[in-house]
Amino acid sequence: MPEIKIPLSVPSSKKSEYKRNYNLATGGTGKLLLIAGDQKVEHLNDDFFGTGISKEDASPEHLFKIAAGTKKALFATHLGLISQYGATYRHIPYLVKLNGKSNIGLNDEKNSSKCWWKVDDIVNFKKQSGLNIVGIGYTLYLGGKFEAEMLAKAAKAIYCAHENVKEEDIHTIAGGAGMAACLDADFAKVKYPYGSKNAKLTAEKFLEVTLAAGRTKIICVGGNKRTAKEMLSTTKDQMIISKTSGLAIGRNLHQRPLAEAIKLANDISLVIHNTEAKRKTSFLGIF
Repeated sequence: MPEIKIPLSVPSSKKSEYKRNYNLATGGTGKLLLIAGDQKVEHLNDDFFGTGISKEDASPEHLFKIAAGTKKALFATHLGLISQYGATYRHIPYLVKLNGKSNIGLNDEKNSSKCWWKVDDIVNFKKQSGLNIVGIGYTLYLGGKFEAEMLAKAAKAIYCAHENVKEEDIHTIAGGAGMAACLDADFAKVKYPYGSKNAKLTAEKFLEVTLAAGRTKIICVGGNKRTAKEMLSTTKDQMIISKTSGLAIGRNLHQRPLAEAIKLANDISLVIHNTEAKRKTSFLGIF
């Protein structure tokens, strides 16, 4: 099990709980496979019903079934869904999304996305439900007119609980990753420039992001739906070349039928949680 570097903002009395939550979130590997369920808010029903999308995806429970069938995965969604389905899926480690905004309306309104719950609300819900709630997530929109307000809210939420930039310019993403480190985030979820002609070169350039983040670990969003082969290949490049620490995946799972989604999720889990040996092998001969 890898060493866990506990931030100084974690009180001494909470260090053991922090370690437990960290290990639950990462499957004891220090790396993260995040299954995204917050798209039910962000994208409304656009990504859950329609041509090319599994009929199973019409029900929110499909997300829980995928998370339940995936080894060493963390499931991120809003408190309402966890409240509705958590009793049936008690063994899943959960990350509660604190804010969200639909894709309806002006971008300026989206940039003002406010917290739906306080961290204290999540802590109380964890106690009364007995669920494996291991952390909170907050989407931050850098560059918007509400940036300062959102940064303050994110910093307070992370401090109380003891992710997330926009656009696909690597230099901009690196700036956001550095911002996440300043906010004392354990993990930051960022976009990745998929679809480039030279995937290896993109992965090499993306190293700027993980370096900028320092000890804050970087996980990439999964992006638009791609083939399983593409998903696995890109994830390997991210983990081995860019030195990222996991993946947040939504549409690439839930738009597939359950059996196919679980197989892909577990294949990705193997890539993420077994990368360390491969990483050492890949650099053998350089030293």
